[in-house]
Amino acid sequence: MAEATDQSSSGVTAGERADILIAGAGYVGLTLAVAVKTAAPSLDVRLVDIAPEGVWKKDGRASAIAAAAIRMLERLNIWDEVRDDAQPITEMIVTDSKTSDVVRPVFLTFGGEAEPGEPFAHMLSNQVLNGALRAKAAALGVSVEQGIGVSAIHPKSAAIDIDLTDGRKLTTRLLVACDGVNSKIRSMAGIQTIRKEYDQAGIVATVGHERPHNGRAEEHFLPSGPFAILPLKGNRSSLVWTESARKAKELVEGDEMVFELELEQRFGHKLGAMTLESGRRAFPISLTLARSFVKPRVALCGDAAHGIHPIAGQGLNLGFKDAAALAQTIVEAERGGLDIGAIDVLEEYQRWRRFDTVQMGITTDILNRMFSNDSSLLRSVRSFGLSLVDRAPPLKEFFIAQAAGLTKGPSPRLLQGDPI
Repeated sequence: MAEATDQSSSGVTAGERADILIAGAGYVGLTLAVAVKTAAPSLDVRLVDIAPEGVWKKDGRASAIAAAAIRMLERLNIWDEVRDDAQPITEMIVTDSKTSDVVRPVFLTFGGEAEPGEPFAHMLSNQVLNGALRAKAAALGVSVEQGIGVSAIHPKSAAIDIDLTDGRKLTTRLLVACDGVNSKIRSMAGIQTIRKEYDQAGIVATVGHERPHNGRAEEHFLPSGPFAILPLKGNRSSLVWTESARKAKELVEGDEMVFELELEQRFGHKLGAMTLESGRRAFPISLTLARSFVKPRVALCGDAAHGIHPIAGQGLNLGFKDAAALAQTIVEAERGGLDIGAIDVLEEYQRWRRFDTVQMGITTDILNRMFSNDSSLLRSVRSFGLSLVDRAPPLKEFFIAQAAGLTKGPSPRLLQGDPI
């Protein structure tokens, strides 16, 4: 994998101008920058990120990258840099049981191919992906500044003036907020949100185990929420474990032996002896949907536009879809001689992405309410429904296509593996 370095002393200077400023140098912001700069090299694209330099190198998590997103990364010449570190998901099984159940019947199984020879998803270390994106951005001449954020915005008719946290000022044609689910830029732009707290937290950790997983992913629906086991390279797996907020806090902050015992009860012994390879982290779970994705000169992308429950594992891939759609909107507007920050141009991006996002938010909310409970009646209904899906190939193919991000209907060209 190519090495990347943070650029913390170059880039934005007082009174300077840029075509696009992206706030947030996570996957979505970096992917957007690379996509735009690849298709429109003449545009001056810059990123700032409030996190200190090098923080991304300490991220021990991993993410599921859907087939459509992989097609985009291939087109942007990034996937070859990370392919050897990615673990294909060859199979997925779904169970629904109580934590104390000795046997967990499998109600639903999915083959792991979106198309012949193309796994519907790969698991990849966050560090590896972020590093490859940063290396590509640097090669394209995109400035990335760490420890710098946006402190104020002043939209004008033909540009937007931006105050940075270090006292400097920048004028740009378009500001893109990729600064997370609690986006400050979203608030500065006056964009309201619909928010629902779940009183749940997601525990993430990496474990090693004695036996190979053979690329199988598992999602166990337990009364407190889903417990997902996602395969990594080697005899290792990434966990996304949903608990009540109180229980998650106790598990993460409490004795490590207690944590491992609770983990073993949920993970089981099918992969042999298990060891905790990473620290324990928990993050609050909520549903957050921006009422608008755009304002004049401002666009929201990724978690700044939407935060959904991890029950379907689609949060990151929604962000990749945003990046692909916004990049295409910007590049086509620039080629057509249009103003890339004008509201009528940005509304094209919003029309493209908002319905899909709201639909996924509602779907994950319903799934969480249906599966995160201890109702015997609902469990019977769920088990019956899962069994029906398992015996209906067209339905299974539909769900695999959804998980792979290869649904019917208009799709950004990058997600089809085509250039903008």
